[in-house]
Amino acid sequence: MRLWFFIQEAFRALRRNGAPGIAAIVTTVVTMVLLGVLIPIVQTTQGKSEEVREQLLLKTFLYDDATSGEISSLRQTIGEIPHVKAVDFVSKTEALKILGERLDDPDVLKELNSNPLPASFNVKPDDAANLESIRVALTPPDEAGTPRPISPIIEEVKDSREEAQRIEQVTGAVKLVLTVITALLVAASLMLVGNTIRLSIYARRREVEVMRLVGATRWFVRWPFMIEGMVVGFAGGLLAILVLWLGKVTIVDPLSDTFALFAAQNTMSFTLLVAILFSAAIAVSAVGSGITLRRFLRV
Repeated sequence: MRLWFFIQEAFRALRRNGAPGIAAIVTTVVTMVLLGVLIPIVQTTQGKSEEVREQLLLKTFLYDDATSGEISSLRQTIGEIPHVKAVDFVSKTEALKILGERLDDPDVLKELNSNPLPASFNVKPDDAANLESIRVALTPPDEAGTPRPISPIIEEVKDSREEAQRIEQVTGAVKLVLTVITALLVAASLMLVGNTIRLSIYARRREVEVMRLVGATRWFVRWPFMIEGMVVGFAGGLLAILVLWLGKVTIVDPLSDTFALFAAQNTMSFTLLVAILFSAAIAVSAVGSGITLRRFLRV
């Protein structure tokens, strides 16, 4: 009976304050839709950053006159270096084939009189942070401090750290900006829903004071307003999920086969995203209502 009383009071307050209630619902819809778009983008950015880190490796180029015995010996030596996860040998023929696959017009390679590409080892670290230590092990400094290869058949050692660092800087900046935007959206939603409930509470402040004076507990007074906030969050979350579902069906799904970015956004299942957004909408609205009511309960 008490729960039914709380629910009745919440809906009665919503009917009396229709315009602020609609404004709070619209605010919740906008906030949840933006969060529903930002969460997959953050996940995609994080996934791309991890993918770049996993692709980091050292390319150890060899001289053309290296014998098979020297190559085999060097491969074993590199494999024994700490933090080396894998060592893959790429012959001159394989290197030319890979280049042909990357070119828009592979027929260009037919104009070559010989294969100019060197054989190489692709040295993959167990972690991107250990890339520098492996490089130092491959080219330790001599007495003059100049890096020298550990084998005379090594021509050059290259890595893609600079490109990876630029990519990580961009993805890091994107994640930071999106995190700040998300925090601002949640804060704005809390304040707007709280202000809506504040109008309802202010209109009934005498009623609240009387209830407190006759012995009503703080939670007895607070529950109708929190339920009012939860109803606002429920309605706003439901509408936001409907908008996101329409966007997924009409935009994301048809383009996921064509654009890798849209396909990458499927890292989180839509059902899980819906559950998170729905819970967040109700929780934010309820918390905003509870926080706003505190000052009016001090009688």
